[in-house]
Amino acid sequence: MPQEKLNNTKPHQVAVDVISNLNSQIDTLPTRERKVAGYVQNNLESISSMTIAELARVCDVSTPTVVRFCRSVGCEGFREFKIRLAQNLAVSLQYLVVDSHETQRSDAGNIDQIIGALSATVNIMRKQVDHAALSQAADLLGQARSVVIGGVGGGASMLAEEAANRLFRLGIPTIAVSDSYLLQMRAATLHASDVLLLISASGEANEMLSAAEIANGYGASTLAITRSGSRLSEVAQTAIALDLPEDPDVHKPTASRYAYLVIIDALAMSVAQSQSSQTTENLRRIRASLTAFHGRTGPQPLGD
Repeated sequence: MPQEKLNNTKPHQVAVDVISNLNSQIDTLPTRERKVAGYVQNNLESISSMTIAELARVCDVSTPTVVRFCRSVGCEGFREFKIRLAQNLAVSLQYLVVDSHETQRSDAGNIDQIIGALSATVNIMRKQVDHAALSQAADLLGQARSVVIGGVGGGASMLAEEAANRLFRLGIPTIAVSDSYLLQMRAATLHASDVLLLISASGEANEMLSAAEIANGYGASTLAITRSGSRLSEVAQTAIALDLPEDPDVHKPTASRYAYLVIIDALAMSVAQSQSSQTTENLRRIRASLTAFHGRTGPQPLGD
């Protein structure tokens, strides 16, 4: 019986990228389904307001053909197809519209664009940052028995690693966590003298909110570097909240991560200055151990 129940269990439903399925399968679809596919490709934004009968009529096919088309691209029927398409469009439209003013690739021009975006974003951050929150965060980090830094996703996980890289040099036991389950587990081990620092550009990731609530429940201090007005900025006890613009050019890496790095460096510098003698000795010992390891005594970054 247990085996029979297992075999009858409905498999986990994975996310369906109907736009990708449509583009990859259109040439292999039966002729009448291909008529539906062609219309959908050219009218992506209007499908959500159409009924199955309306779509069938404009494509000059039957409603069963529309249903067969929906199943061909991974959906149970027209209703699910419309939902999946709307979800895809919500995040994909900016990648589907080609900029008619697209410029030719230029390495020198790209460098200038990246530097320009970096400078503009950091200047916006400079005007927004709450210095009282920054000071409070630095005080909590400097007094912490240990610090867990959470960052889930591409940019946030990199920033969490860099924050841990900055703080352990100052003599603070620090670990970066990018696994969502492990983040919950680490948060549950924290006490009143510990700090949970969460980094999230959206401030809406459920794993971040859950970790903050767990740490709050056990009396730990919770800090967040995140978007202003987000749920995480409200749940964290101390929030360095920013509202940074993103460049509409999807080919350009986000510049906001540079602003987050400036915040991280400012926190590390404040902690280092508040514990100058201990920090200096830690950095000296680190440099001495590396010199003994690789033998190089020439100029190197002093903060590293």
